[in-house]
Amino acid sequence: MSNPLTLHVEVVYAHRDRQRLVMLAVPAGTTARDAVQLSALQQEFPELAAIRCRFGVLGRLVNPEQLLRDGDRVEIYRPLQVDPKQARRRRAHGQR
Repeated sequence: MSNPLTLHVEVVYAHRDRQRLVMLAVPAGTTARDAVQLSALQQEFPELAAIRCRFGVLGRLVNPEQLLRDGDRVEIYRPLQVDPKQARRRRAHGQR
């Protein structure tokens, strides 16, 4: 039987070359930001410390202070290198 004061969550990050999923047992009241810090992914991916990442929970963008629920998956989103709309325009101009 699990403790109702303990949440089981996942933190995921996808880099161009590799992906990482960390499973955590955290206390109730843990935020998305807290879970990312507890995951220690910044040691494995040092670029996370230098960039301003956004977070999602189960595919939905959330505030870093979002309280987590049991079973949540926190996703770390990297900033886009190229705006998808601009990339599409460039490809369209190249095909003319």
